[in-house]
Amino acid sequence: MTEKIKVEIEFPIQASPQMLYRYFSEASSLDEWFADNVNSRGEIYTFIWGDSEEQARLLKYETEEYMRFRWLENDGEDVYFEFRIQVDDLTKDVSLIVTDFAEEDEVEDIKLFWENQINELKLTIGA
Repeated sequence: MTEKIKVEIEFPIQASPQMLYRYFSEASSLDEWFADNVNSRGEIYTFIWGDSEEQARLLKYETEEYMRFRWLENDGEDVYFEFRIQVDDLTKDVSLIVTDFAEEDEVEDIKLFWENQINELKLTIGA
């Protein structure tokens, strides 16, 4: 198995932490920007893009702070994807920090994927 590299990308977002959290914690909000359709049953989320379907397990979360998922195909591996809200103590600027893992030759692709997804999120929430 190939070693995966941790990738963290920070996106400044003009939105309140409460509103931002809703967009990655609720299936009905995730399908507005992340996938064509999202269903959740307990800790298992099903993400649907066209004819493709992927399932992820919600590993842990802190309300209005972060949510961490692991794709079921990666169960047993120490990899995940996470949405974390960071608020600057001084300026109160809000950032969304996305953490994911990729093989060395896929790092640029994963960054591009998340930039596209977060741009879609920003359009959705008007940020």
